[in-house]
Amino acid sequence: MIPNSPFLLFSCTSPTQFHFHPLSALPEMRLLIFLVFLTMYLLSLCGNALIAVIVCTDRSLHTPMYFFLANLATMEFCYSSVIAPVTLSNLLAPEKATISFVGCAAQMFLFLLLGVADCILLAIMAYDRYVAICHPLHYTPIMNWKVCTQLVVGALSLGLLCALQLTILIFRLPFCGTNEINHFYCDMPAILQLACTNTYVQQVTLFTISVISLTIPFLFICFSYIFIVAAILRISSSSGRSRAFFTCSSHLIVVLLQYGCTSFIYLRPNSSYSPEQGQTVSVVYTFVTPVLNPLIYSIRNKELKDALIRVLRRMLLTQKK
Repeated sequence: MIPNSPFLLFSCTSPTQFHFHPLSALPEMRLLIFLVFLTMYLLSLCGNALIAVIVCTDRSLHTPMYFFLANLATMEFCYSSVIAPVTLSNLLAPEKATISFVGCAAQMFLFLLLGVADCILLAIMAYDRYVAICHPLHYTPIMNWKVCTQLVVGALSLGLLCALQLTILIFRLPFCGTNEINHFYCDMPAILQLACTNTYVQQVTLFTISVISLTIPFLFICFSYIFIVAAILRISSSSGRSRAFFTCSSHLIVVLLQYGCTSFIYLRPNSSYSPEQGQTVSVVYTFVTPVLNPLIYSIRNKELKDALIRVLRRMLLTQKK
């Protein structure tokens, strides 16, 4: 049997588990990090779940823009839950935290699936805003519910294909040494550093997937916003320009946060990868960004705030009855 056969997921030299390098050697510091991470995780769960529930329950938000926003919030909810629970439990571990070989592969697969789909969905949301602002008369026939559903399913399907391919390639590798992951979750560059064989194919695949999910969608978003800004500047009324600007600015802030951090990690050679930088930047897009996304969209969106007030009023009236 050939260990690196393309039909095998796990090689015969695979370890039974990996060890996580502790974020801090001091128990007091680990407890502080745990409390900060737990707070951010709970806020992200509540914020994203609230957006998804509001969009689903308030009929005035049953539009393509909010349909995509609800899907983004759901993905962020799941995305956080892939990383945060394992990280939090590891921070409280009395000794070196461990994760099984299969558990590490599953975490990487789900992280990739949701991460790629999330980036593609942000590009879809830019296209939705482009059609709404630049072609308002054709918006309804172009962005009908069938097309919206197909776009979301397409984003998830592309995420599934990318995640499956890269996870299989990485976890066919033989690993040696201490099997200590210099990270707080099973990130691709950190796992590749543990392989005791050439990882050129895996690195090329990771870079290709990063280009597909980061560079191409980001360029698409940039081109969309060039046309959007040009269309906004042609709007005669100042109130119309302000409304169009605020509708798009929330999405643009989220795009810059998401793409900026992930590009810093994945659009660079594995030889220049720094574990310390990797951990620091990863905290932003695994803990901070999922918290900021619902805040950015809710604070800068009057329709969403009004819908939240209506939902809360209905809940209060129901409780009184």
